[in-house]
Amino acid sequence: MPATLPAQPVTPPPTAETGWRQARTAPSLQEVYASVRVPAHDASFWRKLLAFWGPGLMVAVGYMDPGNWATDLEGGSRFGYTLLSVILISNLFAMLLQHLAAKLGIVTGRDLAQACRDHYSKPVARVLWVLCEVAIAACDLAEVIGSAIALNLLFGLPLTWGVVLTILDVLVVLMFQNKGFRVLESIVAGLIVVIFGCFLYEIIVSQPDWFGILGGLVPQPEVVTTPRMLYIAIGILGATVMPHNLYLHSSIVQTRAFDQDEPGKRMAIKFATIDSTLALFLAFFVNAAILITAAAAFHKNGLQDVADIHDAHKLLAPVLGAGAASVVFAVALLASGQNSTLTGTLAGQIVMEGFLNLRLKPWLRRLITRGIAVVPAFIVALLYGEKGTGELLVFSQVVLSLQLSFAVVPLVVFTGSKAKMGVFVNKPWLQTVAWAVSGIIIILNLYLLYQTFFG
Repeated sequence: MPATLPAQPVTPPPTAETGWRQARTAPSLQEVYASVRVPAHDASFWRKLLAFWGPGLMVAVGYMDPGNWATDLEGGSRFGYTLLSVILISNLFAMLLQHLAAKLGIVTGRDLAQACRDHYSKPVARVLWVLCEVAIAACDLAEVIGSAIALNLLFGLPLTWGVVLTILDVLVVLMFQNKGFRVLESIVAGLIVVIFGCFLYEIIVSQPDWFGILGGLVPQPEVVTTPRMLYIAIGILGATVMPHNLYLHSSIVQTRAFDQDEPGKRMAIKFATIDSTLALFLAFFVNAAILITAAAAFHKNGLQDVADIHDAHKLLAPVLGAGAASVVFAVALLASGQNSTLTGTLAGQIVMEGFLNLRLKPWLRRLITRGIAVVPAFIVALLYGEKGTGELLVFSQVVLSLQLSFAVVPLVVFTGSKAKMGVFVNKPWLQTVAWAVSGIIIILNLYLLYQTFFG
């Protein structure tokens, strides 16, 4: 990542603010808090943007993790380009919510977990913490399965061995986490470039219908009127908007050493929003590319039942006539799983510290989270093989959908509170849009859960 210029010393956030019941405790991710310097106010736009560039990429990782792949593959193989509009709308929703998360962290000096602990009663905060931990474990489960499948596709490694090997990424994460936050951001950026390049190649060799792609970006009535299409569309939405990303973003924006006065916070909000919005456009490209590749390679050739990562990998090369297509697909999957591991580690640390004000050693925290994910993945891989791990991957996304509303609603409530946000409170139009988006997400995810268990 580009070097940044030194700025004026940062004034620490106040220990208490109007509207919060408790005095502020230690800052989120204290070891890297305000560790990245930013230019002075009179610096150029591009120098400021480079200083704030990075957290958005880490947030974007959650929008292109292995959990998204199954829904995108099935959507493309079954319905061609029609559900591209759903991916676009999901990303627009995500851009709004990530803006609110960044604003909460910058203005209040609290991440979303700390804000919930301060605002709600202890029993309510504990329930929210448990739900969030379940969501992070589900996300980690997707990373474990995705990485194990990628290792199986690339090297023929049995799924059970691949699941066990994912424990070793604990050491990798810790090694890089100790070298500074910019190093972590650089690694994430590098892996995103790998994923981006892989799917750029897949789109080129699949020779999609470009007019069909443009038409797919326009919402169609059949998305709502066709039950199976609606179910997959909701799955895409549930897999795209990730609850742990809201906790993550509200914390990592505080790694920037911006001035704590009103102009400093306005500058930080502006550039943090640009950062996350541009990064989420990259995530949109990756998710759209998966669906486009599936549509061009499978739907066009009458293969409309490809919803499994293993099947997609086996069919890509022979269908497209490009020997490297399957290998590139697996490389992208492995990069996606490893990237998600980095950000999942941070999200777990943020949630535990924020809700419980409890600090564990990073290696212990990571080992607990990964252990929770590895055990069910290992058992399912051992007993049911490829089919079982694929279904477990889908189930992890259902769990994430269940938890989403418990992160979105507090975020909208807090950023819409004049007492908590002061002059930075959401404008009436923004608050209306935020509640509308939240309502749509909650209703659709409830429908998804109902269909999953009773439909």
